[in-house]
Formats: sequence, C-alpha cells, structure tokens
Amino acid sequence: MIRILRFAISLSLLSSILPAADAQDAAAGKALYQQCSVCHSVDGSNGVGPTLKGIVGHKSGEVAGFRSSRAMKSAAIIWDRKTLDAYLAEPQKVVPGNQMPFSGLADAKQRADLIAYLETLK
Repeated sequence: MIRILRFAISLSLLSSILPAADAQDAAAGKALYQQCSVCHSVDGSNGVGPTLKGIVGHKSGEVAGFRSSRAMKSAAIIWDRKTLDAYLAEPQKVVPGNQMPFSGLADAKQRADLIAYLETLK
C-alpha cells in the first residue's frame, strides 16, 4: 500500500513539473490568426468575414451586422472548443455549403493554439 501511495505521489509531482503535451498556447494562436485576419477582425467590426471577437459560446450565423450564409445559419452550431476544432479542421464537412474559402488546418496543435487565442477575445 505504501508503494502505491509513493508511486501516486511521484506521478502527481512529476505531472505538475512537466508541461502538458496538449497544452494550448494562445500566443502561438495569435500568430496563426494572422492568416485569418485577411477576412476576420478581432475588434468587433465585420469585413469579408464576421468578427471573431466573442465567437466562443455564440451560435453560428448570428454575428451582429454580418450577413451569414444560409448554410452557417442553418448549422445552428454553438462555437466551443469541440465545434471550433472540427470546423477548423474541415470547414466544408462541418458546415457544407459555407462560404469561407479555407480548406482547413490539419495540425491539431495549431488548431488548439488558435482556439486558445479565440477564447481570449471577449
């Protein structure tokens, strides 16, 4: 029993020292966002695409002042980590007929970083 307890404590200490393998990096996500900034703002203004300010937790196709596609409105997705990850990986698969000319971001770590950045945009 003492061995198990020592082992558990060792694992706990080790995990608190080492960074998580899947930790998100909002600063790296901000750098990745530069690709998105051609169409999307983070200041609340809409452009070619809707603003991404406050996107996390909101419903697809409902950005104030932006004329969203019928596909995006009909999708009725609540943007959270899971839905954003799926959408950023394969936009046309998640929302068929959406008008965003983006084929997807294959790298899961980059998607996680980008989503971490989007979560900071309140």
